[in-house]
Amino acid sequence: MKRMICRFSVVSLAIFGLAMSPLCRAAFAAEPEVVDGIAAVVNGDVITYSEVRALSSPREKLLRSQYGGDELVNKIKETRQASLQDLIDRQLIIQAFKKDSYQVPDHYVEERLHEIIQESFGGDRNTFIKTLEAQNYTLGEFKKLETERMIVQAMRSKNVKRNMIVSPTKVEEYYKAHRDEFTSKEQVKLRMIMIPSHADSGNSAAQKGMVEEILGKLASGADFAGTAQIYSEDSTRDQGGDWGWIERKTLAAPLEKIAFNLPIGRISNIIEFSGNYYILKVDEKRGGQTRSLAEVRPEIEKQLIQLEAQHLQERWLASLRSKAYIRTF
Repeated sequence: MKRMICRFSVVSLAIFGLAMSPLCRAAFAAEPEVVDGIAAVVNGDVITYSEVRALSSPREKLLRSQYGGDELVNKIKETRQASLQDLIDRQLIIQAFKKDSYQVPDHYVEERLHEIIQESFGGDRNTFIKTLEAQNYTLGEFKKLETERMIVQAMRSKNVKRNMIVSPTKVEEYYKAHRDEFTSKEQVKLRMIMIPSHADSGNSAAQKGMVEEILGKLASGADFAGTAQIYSEDSTRDQGGDWGWIERKTLAAPLEKIAFNLPIGRISNIIEFSGNYYILKVDEKRGGQTRSLAEVRPEIEKQLIQLEAQHLQERWLASLRSKAYIRTF
């Protein structure tokens, strides 16, 4: 068992522990007190509603800032259900650990405690103890929580194959199916002149004639920015029609198609769209390049290994669930 625990670095345990630490919950406002009760029973071990709320409260705080009404109620319900499932899985993992007669050496817990005090409290043990007391935790309770977190991390890692190898075929298949992930966003630096057609007032012919005159001036070498400042009725008129760097889906589809197909420095023909006339110019282009398979192969292999590890963990958890007595309330 000691060898199994030794495999996990202090850094990994620190990240895992702090993310769930009761100390971190000090940042979140307390909710109105709710009568506690049994949320679930897992092979005889009880999970309470207060444990569920404690785990879901950070996410709930974020949801309250983003949603309201029935949508908020549904989101919180989903979050608490997910938190309950996490606690059930956590209890199953701890039970599996105990069933196999594993143990976490006391000095690992003490090292973890020392790490937290150094990183989060500047080495001040008294401040750490006072913070625990303010959160209604005893030092013993905190050590128990940290021990359980170490157990869960160790058991999850134990049930993932080490030195997994991804076949070249799978890497190539992933690359072909996810080329967008390895392609930088295509952007153009765009200038625009927009003239309303005024078709509803019967002046469309005059407006079209003015646009054709503007296009002629540009074709003869007139400065696009200066011309836009004189004639354009677009919101960027004062900036010489400068839209800056834009990505796809910024413009309406007919304008986007022309803008992203224009060569650098080229001026478009007149574009009639949605009651307006447009003339576009592309000053610069960037992005749109796809990295080669050779370049991204290590990234794909790492991602596929992570996905396989997740699948292995989920299958292991599914096996624990299938053999357990679980009742939710």
